[in-house]
Amino acid sequence: MSTSSLTASVSESFVIPDTAPSENDEVDSLPSISSSVLDSEEDYSDAQREWEESLEQLQLLLTMIIMPFAGKYFGRKFAYWSWARYMEWMHNVEIRWTSPASFKAAGAIQAASTL
Repeated sequence: MSTSSLTASVSESFVIPDTAPSENDEVDSLPSISSSVLDSEEDYSDAQREWEESLEQLQLLLTMIIMPFAGKYFGRKFAYWSWARYMEWMHNVEIRWTSPASFKAAGAIQAASTL
């Protein structure tokens, strides 16, 4: 081996590659994320979170207030109706509600007062 060939092979191994970006780089070809896309995604997630909170509040309203009140009201109504049918069937007694509006109002007031 001659010293000139050894020097040539050594100098070739210390070649610094060009690190300047070129048109063929994969990094340059990636799309950049704009701030408007991020803002719209954050707005969407905020809106989604608010929607889920609203649904949870409606569910709580339905299960804690409306259903018990409706259950008491219709339960009492069914109890009075079934009691009247039983009395007519078993004892031949006719049950007449003199004022259906006041009967309904009294049932609603009683159901509301026991909540």
